[in-house]
Amino acid sequence: MQAVVRPVTNGAFEALLGAAGYGNARAAFARQLNHAGRVHGTWRYDAASVYWWLRGRQPAEYVQTIMAEVLSRRLGRPVAIAELGFATAQVAENVPYPASTADAIGYAERIWTRLTKQASLRTSGTFDSANALQAAFAWRYDWPDKPVSRTGRQPVTTAEVQSLYALADHFTDLDRRHGGGSSRVRTLMADILVRQVAPMLHGTYTDAVGRDLMRATAMLTGQLAFMSYDAGDHGNAQHHLTVALRLAKAADDRLFGAHLLANLATQAIYLGHAQDAARLAEAAIDGAGRAPAAVLARLYTTAASAYGRSGDKQVCQAALAKAERALDRASPNTGPRWVNYFSPAHFAGAALKCMSDLRLSRQALRHQPNAVALGEQNPRTLALHTALIATTYAQAGEFDTACDWGRQLAQHATAVRSARVKDRVRELVDVLGPHQAVPQVNELLLALRTTASTA
Repeated sequence: MQAVVRPVTNGAFEALLGAAGYGNARAAFARQLNHAGRVHGTWRYDAASVYWWLRGRQPAEYVQTIMAEVLSRRLGRPVAIAELGFATAQVAENVPYPASTADAIGYAERIWTRLTKQASLRTSGTFDSANALQAAFAWRYDWPDKPVSRTGRQPVTTAEVQSLYALADHFTDLDRRHGGGSSRVRTLMADILVRQVAPMLHGTYTDAVGRDLMRATAMLTGQLAFMSYDAGDHGNAQHHLTVALRLAKAADDRLFGAHLLANLATQAIYLGHAQDAARLAEAAIDGAGRAPAAVLARLYTTAASAYGRSGDKQVCQAALAKAERALDRASPNTGPRWVNYFSPAHFAGAALKCMSDLRLSRQALRHQPNAVALGEQNPRTLALHTALIATTYAQAGEFDTACDWGRQLAQHATAVRSARVKDRVRELVDVLGPHQAVPQVNELLLALRTTASTA
């Protein structure tokens, strides 16, 4: 039987190879590429690599840069990366969990670079449950990574990695105070990842520094993912969460990996994939193992949210009880730095939502006082919880109280740009709409419709 030869899909790259005399000498091009790229470590590209590049496989951004340099010298003229036919290629909408650390870094560079170049950050992609579950399974059961030490263009120090943690804290604070809706902030973050973090990933570091670098990069990427989720850009959010999860695996940080998986579950809940969200949350709990109490409280709260959304009252209440017991055991600042945000107010807001989803309004409203006991650094969460309280009162038929909370919501929502806050405002408007003949309801509806258009 004659072997099937795949057709060339990157004609631009094929034409450049031909013009440079590599049309029938792909192995020679690969050798030149390996020699030119030695500053990044030992590359082992061969004729087969060139074959797959011609047929649609996309190398990392830094590899494309060296390709352009090799071809420029051969052709005696500058060759732009865009001429290679890769730069304009779209990242696949449904990309599975990267098989290796190198694959994760290459994929991360492509999506970061694309974000810096897009006039609009919105992708056409949507949340893909199958790929989310595949990522959870691979994260949980794949073997740990080999040592990640490498020799590259520049040395990476512990102090430089620590600066990335500080940067992640800064963007996290911006997100909580102002929401993820600003495309400028997300573009700025992607640009920093491309210009500052990517060169560090290709630098020189020991295994210990390298794993710390992977963890810090996972935190930055995970934060960009959450901002994209809050802005309603769910394709980019899932892509970034997936690569962050893989980098957390490379860092051998199972707790932060579980946190990222819980964020993926949170996104699935928001988009109506409650059963898949429950599986993701369960995988996160299983993978976290004997975690600190604060981490367990956060994970069980996410699981409860998934069960509540799917209507499973008994399992939801059991998960809430586990979360509450874990929160009672937690001591301030004893867990990882990223879990310190999770407070009794965050738990109360989730519990209120669970009970509301289960149509248990009275039980839901028992959590009202704690749900709004938030610090000044959490305006978005305050807006989300206030909207939920107002909607729950409206569903219970207590329109006077619902309007009181609705007026507070109109004030809180103006401080943030968040697609999630907009959706909560719209939910309240939908519940109050049939009662607009009541003067105070009608007045509030006018204010909320203005708020929904600006939040």
